[in-house]
Amino acid sequence: MANPNIVSVATINGKTDSGELNTTYTTALVSNAASSSKIYKINSITCANKSGTDTTMRFSFYDGSNDRFLAYNVNVPANTVAFVTDKNSTFYLEEGDSVRGGAASNSRLDYVISYEEIS
Repeated sequence: MANPNIVSVATINGKTDSGELNTTYTTALVSNAASSSKIYKINSITCANKSGTDTTMRFSFYDGSNDRFLAYNVNVPANTVAFVTDKNSTFYLEEGDSVRGGAASNSRLDYVISYEEIS
């Protein structure tokens, strides 16, 4: 099922994924498997710079063929938090879609992605 009908859902589970960004900009951070019969509603993406040095980040919506950037080489100053998306700019991941991201430097930026798994 490529695009589940979200009017007649059986379950909605709140989920949060987190980790450290690395220098591979195409790292899948949240991925909806091609045969999942689910849709993911991305509610928020935050990125915290835990180092004393500025660095840049990238986040993209990947549709299985193309990256469409949510943030591209955005500077995150030392010891600050950047909000990539929030509840006012939610979007959906259909089957085969993912949120990908990376940073200019390893181990400086932590990310937290809050979303709903709808099936």
